[in-house]
Amino acid sequence: MLVARSIALFVVAALFEIRGAWLVWQGVREHKGWIWIGAGVIALGLYGVVATFQSDDNFGRILAAYGGIFVAGSIAWGMVADGYRPDRFDVIGVLVCLAGMAVIMYAPRGH
Repeated sequence: MLVARSIALFVVAALFEIRGAWLVWQGVREHKGWIWIGAGVIALGLYGVVATFQSDDNFGRILAAYGGIFVAGSIAWGMVADGYRPDRFDVIGVLVCLAGMAVIMYAPRGH
């Protein structure tokens, strides 16, 4: 159950971070204005809060493992929000990142 909770937290964190970054991007690059940028900054802050709910006490491990989720989520976000179509190398890269995340976060450490 701890793994399922951890993965759920990673997914929620990814939604906040990726959406936050996308909102800032839209506000600046697409000239949608300060409201979009402000909403993005709030979402990015909430990402940081959600990450603190992971059961592991090692910030570096949490952030490193989250990187795999971020990569996968970013590709998925691009597909949904921007019509991006990943090629086979994108998919392979995502799988490698997710495998790395699983090793970093969930490998038995014996302590």
